Amino acid sequence: MRNTSGFTLIEVMVVVAIIAILGKIAVPTYMRYIQRGDLVEGTQSLSQYRVQMEQYYQDNGNYGAGGACGIGAPTLVNFTLTCASANSGQTYAATATGKSASMLNGFVYTIDQGNNQQTTGLPSSWGSLTAAASTSWIIR
Repeated sequence: MRNTSGFTLIEVMVVVAIIAILGKIAVPTYMRYIQRGDLVEGTQSLSQYRVQMEQYYQDNGNYGAGGACGIGAPTLVNFTLTCASANSGQTYAATATGKSASMLNGFVYTIDQGNNQQTTGLPSSWGSLTAAASTSWIIR
């Protein structure tokens, strides 16, 4: 009799199938985890921008002139931040929009001079906007 060592084809196929199933579950979950982590860039940048706008208001008595905000919008990796002033510079609205080249395409967050935080856009895979989106930033 001859002793053989190694794995049979069936054993190898079972292991490959198990790894494929785990990968099918783990990869989307990990990608959503990364996406939620990247959302922080947009919301924190808006919060910091609001503080800078309040400082500008204290120094100048307005948020900007001619529709432009007094503080230039920072450059972000995954979001485009824009700002527009209104009412002779007494109000403003800053918007962080997810860049189309990133996993954050479709996310749109806003903040204004009253610290009113809104989610105005979500990717379709996250579902539809709820009533809570009009008063908060949805990040999960």
